[in-house]
Amino acid sequence: MNKRRVVITGLGVVSPNGMTVSEFKSAMYNGVSGIRFIEQLKELKFSCQIAGLPNYNKDYLNNYFTSIQQRGLNASGMEYGVIAGLDAWKDAGLSTNDSEIPLWDVGVIFGTGILGVDKFRDAIYKVDDGNVRRLGSTTVIQTMASGISAFLGGMLGCGNVVTTNSSACSTGTEAILMAYDRIASGNAEIILAGSTSDSGPYVWGGFDAMRILPYKYNDNPTEASRPMSATASGFVPGSGAGALVVESLESAQKRGAKIYAEILGGHVNSGGQRNGGSMTAPNSEAVQYCIKKAVQNSNIEAKDIDLINGHLTATTKDSSEILNWCEALGVSTIDFPYINSLKSMIGHCLAASGSIESVATVLQLNEGFVFGNINCEDLHPDIKPLIDRDKVPTQTIDFNVKIAAKASFGFGDVNACIIFKEYS
Repeated sequence: MNKRRVVITGLGVVSPNGMTVSEFKSAMYNGVSGIRFIEQLKELKFSCQIAGLPNYNKDYLNNYFTSIQQRGLNASGMEYGVIAGLDAWKDAGLSTNDSEIPLWDVGVIFGTGILGVDKFRDAIYKVDDGNVRRLGSTTVIQTMASGISAFLGGMLGCGNVVTTNSSACSTGTEAILMAYDRIASGNAEIILAGSTSDSGPYVWGGFDAMRILPYKYNDNPTEASRPMSATASGFVPGSGAGALVVESLESAQKRGAKIYAEILGGHVNSGGQRNGGSMTAPNSEAVQYCIKKAVQNSNIEAKDIDLINGHLTATTKDSSEILNWCEALGVSTIDFPYINSLKSMIGHCLAASGSIESVATVLQLNEGFVFGNINCEDLHPDIKPLIDRDKVPTQTIDFNVKIAAKASFGFGDVNACIIFKEYS
């Protein structure tokens, strides 16, 4: 069966370095970091006392939630996801459905790793104190994983798939591919796709306990996240949300919508926690297979890729990821495409990383630039033989990116790779 063409018509983002797409694009282009010192983490005796945390006043929520919806709201992931999702919807030129009939061809696929941690903590204390009746009517909605997709689906009146996926760091990229598959096969016309991640010590504490977060940069936070660097010492925790309106080309053209980019295809797989893969480490063979299948499914050649927006978390696995790209694409040194990692500016936003970074990838395609990798002046010695130094820019360069690959590799040995193309 011939697949229908699928495009991106709307973008929304809540990021540590930008609360709107315009702010986010400017920060990304200019190499502005959103990583900062968090006093609460110091008070709780975290080793890593910095994070990429979206910054906004609670009054900002009045633009997205009614006063009734805000009553008892205490789920940062819900806030981030709704803001990014509604911004993407508006950016696509779409309106909310005010009729009593659901939009049968419109859906939501919005992923998360965990939702409503702070709300759940409040609930535990109330239950333990015998105040179960004081939990409030929104506790379940704010703490169930599918609460974010259900909330958005209800706001927009969607009648197609309304669901939440959860695949650790691969969640956002996988959500976009799920939307692509559904539209390409003719089972939907428009899907709001993306992912969100809660923020705060109860989310980040486990990673601090694992000692995989940097602890020497509490006094200079913006230098802490160092993907592909010889002095990388762990990933900086982050949070936020990214959202993309994924739409059939026919629907977009019929509406006269602005088209940011086209999705050519992609692939999702798992390494089965075999051959070096584990709950926390990727199976390199599976990573390479995922990339190869994404290229194959997109009907392009590996040499057609101009830019890779990698997973690249600033850990010891960065050089392994670069080697996997080399093996999968059959390229190295001067033939290797440009590569960058948004985590250098916002940290690792966990389940939200794939969607936020996909927004970044689409903007680079649409605007014609490759953002620089800050904090990577000292390229890791294991990477130097694999990539020409110029292909890891430390400052933004203007470049007409025609095809870009975005990949995410998550805990549990799960992988997702998507291929975006400049729309013309």
